[in-house]
Amino acid sequence: MITRVDRLFREEARRYCLRMHCEECALFDDEQGFCAHGYPTEPHRKVPSLEEINEIRFCKHFEAA
Repeated sequence: MITRVDRLFREEARRYCLRMHCEECALFDDEQGFCAHGYPTEPHRKVPSLEEINEIRFCKHFEAA
């Protein structure tokens, strides 16, 4: 799911400590660097900063670790 990153999104992500990257997902294998479901991880990997992007891709199978 592609979501627009605007001022409000950035504020809420900080306020609620939003977790959204593969590295923060229970299905991500840190050692192997892949998703347990076999989904591509590149679109969901950590970005340097929300200030540097205008959209983000959320994975439908994200499960907070």
